[in-house]
Amino acid sequence: MKLIEVTTKAHAKKFIKVAHIIYKNDPNWVCPLDNMINGVFNPNKNVFYKHGDAIRWLLVDDNDKLIGRVAAFVNEKKAYKFEQPTGGMGFFECIDDEKAAFILFDKCMEWLKAKGMEAVDGPINFGENDNFWGLLVEGFMPQSFGMNYHPPYYRKFFEDYGFESYFEQVTNHLDMTVPFPERFWKIADWVRQKPAYKFQHFEMDKVDKYLSDLKEVYDSAWQYHENFTPINKDDLWASFREAKALIDEEFIWFVYANNRPIAFFVMFPDANQILKPMKGKMHLINKLRFFWLLKTKAIKRTRITIMGVVPEFQKSGIESGIFWHMDKVMKRKPHYKEVELSWVGDFNPKMEALHASVGGKFAKRHITYRKLFSNKKLENRSKVIPMGTREKAR
Repeated sequence: MKLIEVTTKAHAKKFIKVAHIIYKNDPNWVCPLDNMINGVFNPNKNVFYKHGDAIRWLLVDDNDKLIGRVAAFVNEKKAYKFEQPTGGMGFFECIDDEKAAFILFDKCMEWLKAKGMEAVDGPINFGENDNFWGLLVEGFMPQSFGMNYHPPYYRKFFEDYGFESYFEQVTNHLDMTVPFPERFWKIADWVRQKPAYKFQHFEMDKVDKYLSDLKEVYDSAWQYHENFTPINKDDLWASFREAKALIDEEFIWFVYANNRPIAFFVMFPDANQILKPMKGKMHLINKLRFFWLLKTKAIKRTRITIMGVVPEFQKSGIESGIFWHMDKVMKRKPHYKEVELSWVGDFNPKMEALHASVGGKFAKRHITYRKLFSNKKLENRSKVIPMGTREKAR
């Protein structure tokens, strides 16, 4: 077996091709868009290169047949906020051969150690955690846009190599044909009528204002998360440009208290429901097919990617008010039958409680693993976000 560093366009095409080889007989796999994968590793498109670095490898057998791939990366903004400097690995794909998998893992460890890292998280993304994050271990169904899909045998690779669960990520599904619990509606109705609160959906022609408001809420709401760093406005603009084609203005909501932004909610149509036959290619014909299918209401599911409430309003029922408005929107768009609530980490009991309160049902589980290069056992998992803002993360 031989490793090849991805350094040319031909190599990048082979990097994409590996996934097609691994999943060629798996009807549940939906190929991620080629331009999304390539964009992750393009310094001109991925803002994370401003404070980090990434590398990719291919693995071929003795006959030069593609059998695996992997990427490793360092996000310098976050790597040094842990007890031990921690890098990342992801985009791992491999045939069912432990020796091959371990060659790919070994190469990542070697590169990360040379960068001064003492641990690695994986499989993760060289970007935000709303895309390509965690190893699928339960719920082997067609994934929503941006969610990782893997064959079951990958779990044994990771755990036999010494990776340990750092946190679990649960995705729940919400059946929009089933009414919300009555208690939920009482809270929502009470909150939405309070005169100090204003609920409004996103508008394209005010994008800069809304991105600024999102940053203000995010930087406050996420301050108790382990490894927190304020979000960069450039990152938000990059995410907006990438997602613009999918944005439905009524699927993104902001809440204001006396004109101060205090909460946001972001949801998208699940593009994977129409992307499967396009096999990752977004050339002119597929773009036309994509927009035509959008207009024909072929998408039946949406995905909530992120929501946040500033700490002092987190026990005020604001989330209920947001879901009240979302429910009204969904009733005007009845072709959407399901909402994916993805994903909530086991370090976030507040969000777990919210998923339960709206009637979310378990759908799938991913695990984000960590491995210490010292080969010591992982003593601490990801810190739990406090239920109350006066508690310390534990």
